[in-house]
Amino acid sequence: MNGTLIVNSLAGLLIVTSLLVTGARSTAQAAKLYALQSFVLVLIFLALATSHGAHELYLWSASAFVTKVVLVPLIMLRALGPLAQDEELPGVLSPAWLVLVAAVIVGLSCYAVSSVQLAVVAQLKPALGVSLGHFLLGLVCIVSQRNLLKQIFGYCLMENGAHLTLALLAYKAPELVEVGIATDAVFAVVIMAVLARTIHRTLHTLDVRQLTALKG
Repeated sequence: MNGTLIVNSLAGLLIVTSLLVTGARSTAQAAKLYALQSFVLVLIFLALATSHGAHELYLWSASAFVTKVVLVPLIMLRALGPLAQDEELPGVLSPAWLVLVAAVIVGLSCYAVSSVQLAVVAQLKPALGVSLGHFLLGLVCIVSQRNLLKQIFGYCLMENGAHLTLALLAYKAPELVEVGIATDAVFAVVIMAVLARTIHRTLHTLDVRQLTALKG
């Protein structure tokens, strides 16, 4: 199996893990599944580095492992885990509808990138389509979930999709760019976790439909 096939195959796993994160019953479960997804993303970076001779991606892989596989899930578990036991808030979409929506999004995304004429992704269009679809799936997670914590995971899924797009299109970018992006993601998750804890402590709910006190 060559490197291009490995990258495209692993990209498909990202969609599967996104569905699992969105459908997870608890924050702890979602955090562990997000760590698994991020590990798949690291494997994609390593496969790209090997197949394209992009040594910059080895540092990308290391920083992504530290921030996405270890730090972000740990922050989620420590900061949000205790809050998740309070409420069971089902999303707007059932699991069956979620799978259907994901299939439509990935199909449309692959169709959208089929006309892209860039030599750098000539053999990686399936992965590029998945990266775009993955970003949109994160957006779906945000708008379809009533649980505030699930919406934070939606942001994380969008960030992983954007990260994969950057790696596919600019894998020769300086390592500092990727390190900066990964660091920004950690700070964003920390800020959102603090806000979620504050909202829960003040309003005693994680249901975004009940956050009417935030209206002007």
